[in-house]
Amino acid sequence: MSQRLVQQTSRLSLVSSRHENSTARPRLSRNCSNCVCSPGLLSRQNRRASIIAKRMNLKRSSTSGSLTRSSTRASLIGEDDELCKTAKEINTSKRLEALRHEMKSEDIAVYIVPSEDEHQSEYVSPKDQRRSFISGFSGSAGIAVITRDPMSMNDVPDGLSALSTDGRYFIQAENELDFNWKLLKQGVKDQPTWQEWAILNAIQMSLDSGLDIKIGINSKLFNYTQYSELSKQLKDQVYKTITEKKLEKNPPSIDIIPVKRDLIDAIWSQFEIPPTRPASKLMKLTENFTGDSVSSKICKLRNSLKTKYSHTNFVVTSLDQIAWLLNLRGSDIQYNPIFYSFFILTNDRNILFCDLQERLDDNNADIAEYLATNGIEVKPYSSFYDELVSISGDIQEFLVPNSCSWAVCQQLKSKFKLIDSPIELLKAVKNSTELSNFKVAHSKDGIACIKFFAWLEDQLVNKEELINEHDVACRQEEFRKEQPNYVDLSFETISSTGSNAAIIHYAPPVEGSSVIDPSKIYLNDSGAQYLEGTTDITRTYHFTQASEEEKQNYTLVLKGNIAIENLKFPEGTNGYMIDSIARQFLWRKGLDYKHGTSHGVGAFLNVHEGPIGIGFRPHYAKYPLQAGNVISNEPGYYKTGEYGIRIENVVYVTRDEKFDQFLKCVNMTRVPYCRELIDTSLLLQEEIEHINSYHDSIWREFNSQLKNDCVTLNWLKRQCQPL
Repeated sequence: MSQRLVQQTSRLSLVSSRHENSTARPRLSRNCSNCVCSPGLLSRQNRRASIIAKRMNLKRSSTSGSLTRSSTRASLIGEDDELCKTAKEINTSKRLEALRHEMKSEDIAVYIVPSEDEHQSEYVSPKDQRRSFISGFSGSAGIAVITRDPMSMNDVPDGLSALSTDGRYFIQAENELDFNWKLLKQGVKDQPTWQEWAILNAIQMSLDSGLDIKIGINSKLFNYTQYSELSKQLKDQVYKTITEKKLEKNPPSIDIIPVKRDLIDAIWSQFEIPPTRPASKLMKLTENFTGDSVSSKICKLRNSLKTKYSHTNFVVTSLDQIAWLLNLRGSDIQYNPIFYSFFILTNDRNILFCDLQERLDDNNADIAEYLATNGIEVKPYSSFYDELVSISGDIQEFLVPNSCSWAVCQQLKSKFKLIDSPIELLKAVKNSTELSNFKVAHSKDGIACIKFFAWLEDQLVNKEELINEHDVACRQEEFRKEQPNYVDLSFETISSTGSNAAIIHYAPPVEGSSVIDPSKIYLNDSGAQYLEGTTDITRTYHFTQASEEEKQNYTLVLKGNIAIENLKFPEGTNGYMIDSIARQFLWRKGLDYKHGTSHGVGAFLNVHEGPIGIGFRPHYAKYPLQAGNVISNEPGYYKTGEYGIRIENVVYVTRDEKFDQFLKCVNMTRVPYCRELIDTSLLLQEEIEHINSYHDSIWREFNSQLKNDCVTLNWLKRQCQPL
């Protein structure tokens, strides 16, 4: 390392430590007047403005047929509503106080705020980020529970608040939640689930007050299966309490009730300008990308329902399923090419609920005719629930997906049966056209990422530049934009240096982002949406001299990744059964990671796609992997406060050439691993050969494309040298 780089690294460690500590929970300081900007709330607000600024305009070019991104920049924050510039911990007390006043008006003692929208989407638009608004926690998964003491006579109602999330977000939640909130860590021993916490608090309030306690839920946002499970747990816990405390004469009285108006929406405008629900322009995908027509897909759906249930009365509420079924795409939710809609299938009708006219212009006006030609009626989005009541009144039974909301089941006048959506299972098996396009997308993404990582190393090591995580993520997107048919990122880029890499779903803030320290591990998890397919890649690099511990743990993660790719498994094998294959090398050292090993990936759709995957959740045991599935392969290891490691490829499942009844996974990701972090002494010869073969294929594919780019070519050549 040069003398200048040594001096810079010393200087950088001071800068970096300050920035890294900026994400940790700060000490309470004096609040500014009427300030509600906790770190999580600031983060959400900044992202909301960014979402509008980045909102893509889905329209076909009159010449190329590709998508263009709108360059219009807009702000949802008025001049009088400007947020504080300093990210310090200010409390959410005023928001909770306002919410408890609304709870009192509805006679509710417990209010549950989920992360999802009416379609049970994993990622939601700013309009539906209610849980983030009330808690300050900006992660994509979690449930907030707020209580109100019915005996409190104070002007400011008393109560408790808890946020439950999984292991991917423990560190982030601890950083973002203020002193009002208790963090419930899902899956951790001796930690209550959010259901247990809500029920036990409700029971105690009923015992203390002698009153009927109501648990309120916006039924449009709450999964029906979750509601059923919560109801059962409530009944069981009440019975247990009565039995243990011998309360036959004065038992606790608790009910779960649907709230007709959303209480977060009722207070939102008191604190900031409420976002509106977007209505992006629609785009029709041709069969060159989908490999199947909408009429064929509807026919397959009807045949599947008819064969198994003898009728085809079915409600579709998941946005990605509707987009896939109709070969249409939108941009209502950032990074997800989907649009707000519902769909009802009966024995003789296909009805799309979507505000179609708002989504058409001169470039896509033929979509209205396209839908009509395929026998699809179009009705306003807002009429869905009323039409559901009307249609179900003339039908004996409706089939509804397990993912649908409690409100959908409430509205049905007929009997209903919860089922696994056939659409979810159909779209999880990619056809030959989709698989071919996926390979094209990953080739494009490979060259973009190779250029990016070569550029990054050059900036950090050769030019000794100071550059932060957020700016680096923006530069990475610029490389992707150079590729034909690029549409958008597929999720918010995880660009993390040093201890930030230990935060599994870390996202660098626009302001206060850490400067990348070349003497520490850098983890980059990113992906893109191309017309040809969706990508998702994680690479962990070290740009100087890694420690022996870092090399060991990186190599153990890499061995787990390779083990999945080298595995041959019989038909009928599910992801729950093979999850330990990826973890075995870490387990031998007493190490593990708190996320699944794999998730499904959509074809120019959501980057997280059900129902298949590889993981420790029992859900994965229900769905065997099939030829045509496209999934991630992403073992990792995270040492809190120091570093994080993850290696992620996207693979497709196919039949093994030698054993017809066996399947295997084939890697489509085209970016080399980090040579500086590989400890060859921990690798078997067949693992070394696997890595060398992979790197050689990347070199042969891309070296001719880089002959005029010496920085990238030299970087790629060095990374792809045989071990």
